[in-house]
Amino acid sequence: MAETAPAPAAAAPPAKAPKKKSAAKAKKAGPGVGELIVKAVSASKERSGVSLAALKKALAAGGYDVEKNNSRVKLAIKSLVTKGTLLRSKALQAREQ
Repeated sequence: MAETAPAPAAAAPPAKAPKKKSAAKAKKAGPGVGELIVKAVSASKERSGVSLAALKKALAAGGYDVEKNNSRVKLAIKSLVTKGTLLRSKALQAREQ
């Protein structure tokens, strides 16, 4: 009977080649969420503004996956409001009174 010798336990494992990090993920071509939101709001004919539900419907009609990127939409709206690009109509009404 031929027995194989067990591998020595103290032997170091073979050195792994360092993983190459990809430079950066390729950005998808096209406008960002903020730009899409501004276009949707400006295309609206409503004087009083656009609700969040109506905005999401307009983005979905334009081919944007709102279900998947819901948090991105909310963050983009918040940043556009803080920058002053978008105004909250309810907040403006409260200031006038």
